[in-house]
Amino acid sequence: MDPGHRKATGRTSKAGATTTYVSEVASTSSRSEPNGSRAPLRDVPADAGRRGPARTPPLSRPANGAKEPQEKPQGRAPRARPGKPCVRGNDARLPAPPGTRTARARESPAAPAPPAAPAPPASSLCARGARSSRMPRARAPKPSPDPAASAAPGGWKPRAVLERLRLNRDEISAAAQVVNRVVDRLLRRMQSCESEFKGVALLNTGSYYERVKISAPNEFDVMFKLEVPRIQVEEYSDTGAYYFVKFKRNPKANPLIRFVEEEILSASKMLLKFRKIIKEEIKNIGETDVSVEKKKPGSPAVTLLIRKPEEISVDIILALESKSSWPASTQEGLPVQSWLGTKVRNKLRQEPFYLVPKHAKEGNVFQEETWRLSFSHIEKNILNNHGTSKTCCETDGVKCCRKDCLKLMKHLLEQLKKNFKDRKEMDKFCSYHVKTAFFHMCSRNPLDSYWDPRDLSLCFDDCVTYFLQCLRIEILEHYFIPKFNLFSQDKIDKTSKEFLSKKIEYERNNGFPIFGKF
Repeated sequence: MDPGHRKATGRTSKAGATTTYVSEVASTSSRSEPNGSRAPLRDVPADAGRRGPARTPPLSRPANGAKEPQEKPQGRAPRARPGKPCVRGNDARLPAPPGTRTARARESPAAPAPPAAPAPPASSLCARGARSSRMPRARAPKPSPDPAASAAPGGWKPRAVLERLRLNRDEISAAAQVVNRVVDRLLRRMQSCESEFKGVALLNTGSYYERVKISAPNEFDVMFKLEVPRIQVEEYSDTGAYYFVKFKRNPKANPLIRFVEEEILSASKMLLKFRKIIKEEIKNIGETDVSVEKKKPGSPAVTLLIRKPEEISVDIILALESKSSWPASTQEGLPVQSWLGTKVRNKLRQEPFYLVPKHAKEGNVFQEETWRLSFSHIEKNILNNHGTSKTCCETDGVKCCRKDCLKLMKHLLEQLKKNFKDRKEMDKFCSYHVKTAFFHMCSRNPLDSYWDPRDLSLCFDDCVTYFLQCLRIEILEHYFIPKFNLFSQDKIDKTSKEFLSKKIEYERNNGFPIFGKF
């Protein structure tokens, strides 16, 4: 049977609350990610609730008291960035990344002008993972306060915003205790001998373990992984992301054989039974006020709502683990060669891949038997080992502002979704979109020096510029599956992308007043 021609069912998905592409713990309005999930709290990271020591700048910075211009710019001028353009043969569709910054005075950013136009021809696009041609900045040693802590162009203060986003250690510990108690109870039930899911184990992924969680510890993701040996996957409708799952053999001893229909492992049937076991066990938990939320069409998660001591939402996601080679659609993905190195890429591709019961959508109905690829564990690895230097951001290593830029990008989208929660144009945007754009920025600007903490406002502006370009040309390639466009017309309509683009432009031109709301 040709999977691309398998008839879509008119049934709605049996999943829980939306948590697509999981791996994010954002606010309730922007929590979902196309292939990640919010991670449970097992151990509080050592640096939660505090920042690492500020490194001594090797070169001079603006004199004490120097401030950025305070007037509200009407646009932004592109910065001059010399360097020989390089060609990305297969990626001419992608927006041109913000180029390498030349030596410049931090205290005097370029005068504002209209944003950059959409992608230039392929000849001007940088090669995937090509190293930045950024020129070193010449400074004479002169101690001074970190300019990133002072006002950025437009008057907003990046460090002050990040300080407000920092999680409270006591709140994290309290939430962890409650969440872990419920999750451990469910895990023991799943592992009981009469359960079809007795081989499940926890997979710790998501923004908490990536250490980019923002706001409050009130939403978490838990992934229950289940190893399924000897399976084969068949790509659904040339998507690159959605697959039918079949067993190479169907032994009667296989507890999952009851979920097989016409040789295909049914995602909807497995999710239905997974949800049923959770609902039954939740009724037996008397010491915690917890309930199961109504399922939402197309979602792979079973969502729990814990009401005491604080309201906490927990998404539980079933994930099939395969230790086979990654599907062919990922062959050109994960472009970290010039950033983390070819050896690191090869090692990451030797890790298992996961399939979550997220159904492909055909028009207004869902194909309920499909599974979607998930690489949330690889995303966690990348973010926790994100520097060209192996000691980047370690206690005694050189610091960078990569994670700070991601936190600000996530916060920007989260605030906009809150501010325009009644507008349907914002419904389909999620933190995974900005996370994907951020990964592409890291690949295009791999050097740690590009992400100098003293350039935080400029690096953040580059990330915003790239995200706007993706919105304008309606292309945001999945970081692991290049042919899967997260901004395609069938996923997010042009009107919604234009709406978000205008709101981001307004915020950037006026010093991000949205950061002061809520």
